[in-house]
Amino acid sequence: MSNQGRRKPPLAAPKRTRTAKPAARRKPARRPRRARNPLLRFFGAILRFVWRIVWGIGWRVTAVVVLVTGLAVAYTYVGLPDYQALIDGRARGSVTILDREGAVFAWRGDQFGGVVTADTVSPHLRNAVIATEDRRFYLHPGIDPIGIVSAIRINLREGRGPLQGNGGSTITQQTAKLLCFGREYDPAKWESEAAYVADCRQSSLLRKGREALYALAMEAKYTKDQILTIYLNRAYLGAGAYGAEAAAQRYFGKSAANLNPAEAAMIAGLLTAPSTLAPTANLERSQNRARIVVGLMRRQGYLSETDAAVALANPAELSEAAERRAGGYFADWVMTTGPEFLTRDTTEDVVIRTTLDQRLQRAAEEALAQVFAEKVSEGSKAQAAIVVMSADGAVRAMVGGRATRVVGAFNRATQARRQTGSAFKPFVYATALELGHSHDSVVVDEPYCLDIPGSGRWCPENYTRDYKGRVSLTQALAQSLNIPAVKVSESVGRDLVRKVASDFGIESDLADGPALALGASESTLIEMTGAYAGILNGGSSVTPYGLTELRLMGEETPLMARQSGIGERVIREEAARELIYMMAQVIETGTGGRAKLPGREAAGKTGTTQAARDAWFLGFTADYVAGVWMGYDDNTPLRGVTGGGLPAEIWRETMLRVHEGLEPRPLPMLRPAPRPAPAPIPQPRRAPVASGNPIENILRSIFGN
Repeated sequence: MSNQGRRKPPLAAPKRTRTAKPAARRKPARRPRRARNPLLRFFGAILRFVWRIVWGIGWRVTAVVVLVTGLAVAYTYVGLPDYQALIDGRARGSVTILDREGAVFAWRGDQFGGVVTADTVSPHLRNAVIATEDRRFYLHPGIDPIGIVSAIRINLREGRGPLQGNGGSTITQQTAKLLCFGREYDPAKWESEAAYVADCRQSSLLRKGREALYALAMEAKYTKDQILTIYLNRAYLGAGAYGAEAAAQRYFGKSAANLNPAEAAMIAGLLTAPSTLAPTANLERSQNRARIVVGLMRRQGYLSETDAAVALANPAELSEAAERRAGGYFADWVMTTGPEFLTRDTTEDVVIRTTLDQRLQRAAEEALAQVFAEKVSEGSKAQAAIVVMSADGAVRAMVGGRATRVVGAFNRATQARRQTGSAFKPFVYATALELGHSHDSVVVDEPYCLDIPGSGRWCPENYTRDYKGRVSLTQALAQSLNIPAVKVSESVGRDLVRKVASDFGIESDLADGPALALGASESTLIEMTGAYAGILNGGSSVTPYGLTELRLMGEETPLMARQSGIGERVIREEAARELIYMMAQVIETGTGGRAKLPGREAAGKTGTTQAARDAWFLGFTADYVAGVWMGYDDNTPLRGVTGGGLPAEIWRETMLRVHEGLEPRPLPMLRPAPRPAPAPIPQPRRAPVASGNPIENILRSIFGN
C-alpha cells in the first residue's frame, strides 16, 4: 500500500519518565562567630600597624643600604690597581749580607724573597693557609656570615665582647687590612712605620664595615687565586720575612714551591702571631702550632691520615744554613758601619759583602762553648767576647756573648767599654822603642811612689807584691810588672804614650794620670784587637772593618767599597819588630804561657783589671789577630780568673781551630843574636881538712883532696 496521503505524526521527544531528585545535602549550620577579645583585637591592630610601618621603612632602608653599598663597592673597585702592583708592599727595603766568599749568611730589614702565586707555591702551603685562615675561601663573596656568627659565638662563650678576639675575617678581609684599604705609608704623616701598621690593624665596628666594603670590591676586581697570591706575598711571617718565599728561604733554605706538609704547616701557623711563633725565636712553640695546623688539614681533607702522621712524626726543623743566617753579632755590627739610609733605614733592596769567614766564626763559637763547658761552673753568669781579624783590620769572626744565635743583642765585642789592665802595656813600650830604647834596656823594679796633685801619694805595686830589681824591658813586659811600666811611661811622657795608643786606634778617652800605664782607661775589645793588628802589620794604624762592598740588588756597580783598614804609620817598623819579639816572650816565658800554640809562633799580652772585674788576652800569629775579653755585665769581680787563665785558654782554643790546615809562618819580629853563655864562676878551693893520720895529711898536701 502506498503511504501517500497519510498524515505524518509530529516530531516530538519521547516523554521521559520523571524520577525523584536526590535530597540536597544540607549545609551544616554555621556556628555563631564568637566575639574576639577587644583587648586582643586592639593589640593585634597595633602589631599590624607597626609591621606595616617597619616593612614600609625596612625595605626602603634596605634598598638604600644596598644602593649605597653598591656605589661604595663600585667606587672602591674603580680605585683598585692591577693585582700585581699590590704584591710587594714593604715600606722598608731588605739587606742581604754575604760573607767573604759571596755566600748569604744573614738578612736584615724587610726581606722579600720573590713573587709566588697560588699556582706556583707548594700546594701544601696553599692548603695549610686555607685550612687555617678561611676554610670557605672559595665559597663566599669576600665576607663570610657563617664565620662571623661563629666568631661572635666563640667570643661570647669565652667572656669577651662580640668583636674582641676572633673576628671571623676571611682571607680577603685580611688582605684588605694588609693593604691598609689602599693607604700607603707616608713618612711625613706617620711617626713611624710601626704607628702606621698599628693604625691599619685597629679593630672597630666602623673599621669592620670599611674592611667588608674593600673585600667585596676586591672579590669583584680580582679572582680568588689573585687575592690569595697577594696574601701569600704580603703577609708578615716573622724574622723580617715578608711573603711565603722569604719565609721559606729564611727558615728552611728552600723555595716556597718545595715545602713539605710539616714545613708548610709551620709557615701557615705563623700567620696568627709571626713574631712570637717564629721558629728562630722559639722552635718548640712554632712546632706545637704546626701540629694544630696539620690536624686542621687532615680534618678538612687536605692531608691523608698517613701524610698527617708523617708530618706529625717529623716536625719541621730550621736548616743549618737558616740557623747561621741569623748573622748574630757580626751582622748587627756591619749594619752600623754603613750609611743608615742604605742599611737600617733603607727603602731599597741592598746587598752587602763582608769580611766574615764562616769557618773562623764557627771556630770562635766552638772554642768559647768548649772552655765554658769544661772550665766554668754551671750556672755562671760570666760572659766572654772574641774578635778575630787579619792584620789589615778585616774582621773575620766576632762573638759578642755566650748566646750566639741572636739578632739585636748587646754586643760585648763592640759596645762594652771596660778597663784594659795590663793589655795596655804594649803601647807604653812601643813609645819607648820609638824613642830609641831597646828591648834589652834596663829598668829597676823597686818600690816607687808619685805625688799626684789633688790625689796625694800613689805607690803602684806588682801583682805578685814583690820586686825583681834590674830587669830588661822584655822581662818587664813578659812578667807584666807594674812598676817598670809606670816608670817607663813617666820617663817617655804620658802625653806621648796617650798619642801612640790613640794613633793605633784606641779612640776611647785615655786616663791623664800615671795609672794610664796600667790600663786604667776603658776601651772596647774590637778597638784593642785592631790596635794589636797595627803592631803585627809593622806599626801602622788599623781601622777594623767588616763591609767590603755595598750595592743595590740587581746592580753590578757598588755604591761603596773598601779593601783595607790600614792607615798611617805610628811607629817605625824596626820598633814594631822589636815589640813583637817582646810580646812573643810573654807567651814563651811570661804570664801568657797557657796561650802557647804547638809548632807555631805567637805573641800577645794578658790583662787583668783591679779586683779582676775584667780579664783580657790579646795576641797574634803571622796570619791572624785575636782578642778575648771575659767578665760580668754588672762588673762583678771574677773569682780566680786572670788574663793569663781562662781568656788565654779561650784564645788558644780559638787559634788552634782558626789555623787548622794552615802552614806555620814565622812572626815578623826581631831575632836577637844568642848571647854567649857566661863563663862559669870558679868555685873557691876548699882548704884541706886535717886528719889525725900524719901520712894521710902528707899525701893530701901533695896530691890534693
